[in-house]
Amino acid sequence: MKKKVLVAMSGGVDSSVAAFLLKEQGYDIAGVTMCLGISDSGDSSRAQCCGVEAIEDSKTVCRKLDMPHYVLNFANELEEFVIKNFIDNYKKGYTPNPCIRCNQFLKFEKLFNYAKTLGFDYLATGHYAKIINLNEQYYLKRSKDKKKDQTYFLYCIKKDQLQSILFPLADYMKDQVRTIAKDANLPVAEKPESQDICFVNETNYKDFIKKRIGLQEEGDIVDKNGTVLGKHKGIINYTKGQRKGLGIATGKPSYVIGIDAAKNQIILGDRDDLLQKNLIASDINLLLDAFPQKGSAQIRYAHQEADCSLEYKDNILNVSFDNAQDAVTPGQAVVVYDHETVVGGGVIQ
Repeated sequence: MKKKVLVAMSGGVDSSVAAFLLKEQGYDIAGVTMCLGISDSGDSSRAQCCGVEAIEDSKTVCRKLDMPHYVLNFANELEEFVIKNFIDNYKKGYTPNPCIRCNQFLKFEKLFNYAKTLGFDYLATGHYAKIINLNEQYYLKRSKDKKKDQTYFLYCIKKDQLQSILFPLADYMKDQVRTIAKDANLPVAEKPESQDICFVNETNYKDFIKKRIGLQEEGDIVDKNGTVLGKHKGIINYTKGQRKGLGIATGKPSYVIGIDAAKNQIILGDRDDLLQKNLIASDINLLLDAFPQKGSAQIRYAHQEADCSLEYKDNILNVSFDNAQDAVTPGQAVVVYDHETVVGGGVIQ
């Protein structure tokens, strides 16, 4: 009997090719798109996942591949687990990563459970990541395309789920995926990638938050000694490491080195003030039996992983880097690797 796979379809080329490859491999497949209650921006140059256009594109691909397609309403879950957290973190002076939360609570919790409840053997996505099986032990590893690798966003998958997840693009480069889509005459072959936060239709995330909570209270911009340098327009407008858009002149390059939500202050300093060797993370997810004493860690998606020492106790991970890292930002994830294998990760505090 054919193994049954539910393929998460975003309307983009990656998930469409993932479905095509699984069909070619002989799986019994069906597609599913999460409807998140998102209206399209109306700007055709901004590809967006999970909007009306994405749902229609997914349906078109599924018809082309002669496979069923389902649409599930996850709007309430997006609001509860992703958007509220996104806004609350910015109000606290943190910089959250909503894509990780979406993977954690929507794709690999609710959607995964939905697939298993309906009798599917696997949930598949178009992520660039790899799962390997060694003696019935499953490991999450970086994909072949290191530039597109998305394991940073996937550290939150539970260890016991790995055996029921497929990443068909694991061994493909992005240009190969485009070529496969063209050769298969998939209608999304030339579709641009979604780069924005899916639920933000406004110009930027700041406008989205202001629409939700109104204008924030102004406060002081201070230096690291507490000297007032000027006024800020609400802490949601700033993130650690920011240099542009500060609205004041200090006579030298200045950077946001801290955000004190309790005092409603933005703290400025020099570039060197952004360098630190240690961080603490909580809300830890572990994909191996334990964290090694030495490994490498990545503090942002577009950041090179760096060698470090690790100490894990009481669901708190202490990371000590061999070399100081730039702009370690509360709210972002730190993901630990043992060479190509994802060990686990958590949220930087």
